[in-house]
Amino acid sequence: MPHHLLTAHADVATDAPARYAKQLLAHLGRKLEFTTHGATSTARIGDATAEVTIGDGVLTLRATSADEQGLATVEDVLGRHLESFGQRAGLVVTWVRTPTVDAEEPA
Repeated sequence: MPHHLLTAHADVATDAPARYAKQLLAHLGRKLEFTTHGATSTARIGDATAEVTIGDGVLTLRATSADEQGLATVEDVLGRHLESFGQRAGLVVTWVRTPTVDAEEPA
């Protein structure tokens, strides 16, 4: 049976996306277990999913959750820490909510 997923993303322009991703994952990795495939690292925060993707001149953060509270938690955790690490460089995380998508319930 399909269920609704809430998603949000933030594209943070930086000349050092790999460095900021490494710092963010190392810091959060003390409490979260990230798996990395290619340029994307993923972790669960409660029932929500956090993704960090290294791009060319951009670090993309993505939050996915079945509920508003989970989405807000991922946005807060990823955004607050990245802005803290990138304060000197003036990094600003601006989340963009995307329309709800239907996903199949895991079997």
